[in-house]
Amino acid sequence: MSLPSNDRTVVVAILAMPRAYALDVSIAAHVFGRHPGYRVLVCGAGEEAGGGESYDDVGAEIRPTHSLADAENADILVVPGYEDPHLPAPDAYLAALRSAFARGGRVVAVCTGVFAVAAGGLLDGKAATTHWRHTEQLRLMHPEIEVVENRLFVEDGGILTSAGAGAGMDACLHVVQSDFGTTVADDVAKEVVFSFVRDANEPQYTEMPARSPETLRATREWAMENIGSAITVQKMADHSVLSRRTFIRRFVRETGMPPMQWVALQRILMARRLLEGSDWSVERVAGASGFGTAANFRTIFRREVGMTPSAYRKSHVESGSAMPRTG
Repeated sequence: MSLPSNDRTVVVAILAMPRAYALDVSIAAHVFGRHPGYRVLVCGAGEEAGGGESYDDVGAEIRPTHSLADAENADILVVPGYEDPHLPAPDAYLAALRSAFARGGRVVAVCTGVFAVAAGGLLDGKAATTHWRHTEQLRLMHPEIEVVENRLFVEDGGILTSAGAGAGMDACLHVVQSDFGTTVADDVAKEVVFSFVRDANEPQYTEMPARSPETLRATREWAMENIGSAITVQKMADHSVLSRRTFIRRFVRETGMPPMQWVALQRILMARRLLEGSDWSVERVAGASGFGTAANFRTIFRREVGMTPSAYRKSHVESGSAMPRTG
């Protein structure tokens, strides 16, 4: 996929299929509509733009503003979740999906929208996820897919699939982050009053302690405030006033990952923000984000992000945080 020229925006087409959940449609429109780099279209069946049918979902009307021909030429195609995913999706929508993907468009499926993408043959041999209530159904209907359970979203070969509506928000913000960087994604998250950009590996659900309403949020906030310092599991356990063993068990239940894996993720996110939004040297970014030496920072950053810190900064300077990288 090539880099779009600076004089055009990225077209996001949301498929307003019959039985589509209005919430899923509005989530995608709300997130992508918050950045001027995107142009959002709601596309549906009809002979001309804006001439499609309207659909009702729990009292909310979904009225397409553009035709499926517009969807076929979109850069990003969003497939909302819809009721009764075991029923066939309309052929016209599947054809639009195939055409857009064949032209190099990216696909984002929210919740049961994955069933339409699978029916279009785009997920054969790929990994995908959906809402936990539908994972077994997806596995039975489409054995050619590697169904990943209890993940917020999964990205494979230009197709991003997500769990329920909340995870759909995460998926859309992930696209914004990939296109425009972490800082812009954080700003969009604030605009839509979403707490933060969550990682794909976080679980859809966690088993919370049955008798304890307390969480470890205060300890996580403390860790973020001290991310440039030496943080250990024992220091975090001491802050939470729990034994090390109890702390680790509760932390994993709340976040879906071990404490130090979570800390490493936060350090990478902090480093990305600093590389995008400051002119600090690599050495200073390494210290501020808790990686210690520049050499250690370069090694870990390249392993986790896929490029060196300098290359990451250059890619965002060249794009001016105004147009996305689509490769």
